[in-house]
Amino acid sequence: MAHDVEKEAAARASLRFVRDGAVVGLGSGSTATEVLRLLGKRVRAGLKIRGIATSRKTSELAAALGIPLTSFDQVQEIDITIDGADEFDPQLSLIKGGGGALLHEKVVASASRQV
Repeated sequence: MAHDVEKEAAARASLRFVRDGAVVGLGSGSTATEVLRLLGKRVRAGLKIRGIATSRKTSELAAALGIPLTSFDQVQEIDITIDGADEFDPQLSLIKGGGGALLHEKVVASASRQV
């Protein structure tokens, strides 16, 4: 239960950086799923963004939540990517894990102004 509360708090905090008109990299994993849920509510309330998903699962969920998607065929730079990390060290260096979306997560992050 506390873990879910922490994920929601992290998701809410990350959405403070999403601005109207932004291209948003949409991460993968359990915390990113919470971000998508909250972001979908903001889109339905009028926020205009385009998302680039880091996985097929993320793409499917974003579409189901009404988040418009784009691709690297249409944009070359992403304003912000929101994705979780599996671990971090005392210097806040992040470690991404062994999920199937790791390569695409790195491609999306490298095209982002802010992660």
